[in-house]
Amino acid sequence: MNASDVMVHNVITIGPEDDIAEAAKRLVDHDISALPVVDGEGRLIGILSEADLIHRKEVDTEKRRPWWMEAILPATILSEDYAKSHGRKVGEVMSPHLVTAAEDTPLSEIATLMEKHRIKRIPIVRDGRLIGIVSRANLIQALASTVTMQHETLDDDRAIRREILSRLANQSWTDFGERNIVVTKGVAHLWGLVGSPEERKALRALVETVPGVRSISDEMIAAYD
Repeated sequence: MNASDVMVHNVITIGPEDDIAEAAKRLVDHDISALPVVDGEGRLIGILSEADLIHRKEVDTEKRRPWWMEAILPATILSEDYAKSHGRKVGEVMSPHLVTAAEDTPLSEIATLMEKHRIKRIPIVRDGRLIGIVSRANLIQALASTVTMQHETLDDDRAIRREILSRLANQSWTDFGERNIVVTKGVAHLWGLVGSPEERKALRALVETVPGVRSISDEMIAAYD
């Protein structure tokens, strides 16, 4: 499966000139933990997450360090912290360091990127423009869907095999039985010795008419008089 198979297309975004208050409101209103930041042409230029908003002057949670630590920290770190705690515009607070993927990126690579960069979501871009987003939740949903489909396929195969055996039980011209039949993903595998070429043809005809059978793997050996 690729990113395009699980990504969310209608992504809630925000612009770099929007107020931080509006960004916080969108996060709350849509129950999401991050907002991709896009320019007027839809190009992805950053991302604003909950982590970017937890140290804010308004709620008295800005970072406070001992004077001696501030004296040795690079000015770039101190200025970045100040912007995150005091900035009023999204562009001043967002993270410009982006980890993105293309729509044909396998989910295995998406998972690796999330683990490597310790992030919860990957924006999906095409020619620099945002077209979707894949979150950890989307990966879990894909897993659940795959497992469900596997179980449903297994149940379907069992039902098909039961129907084949039921129809065979009503035929007096063959003793072909359950040891010679396996159904996998709708493919009926038939093997073993049968009494004649005519019986082989009849068995194929019987199995072909069972609902759910997509094809037959004929490994039967017909005895010749």
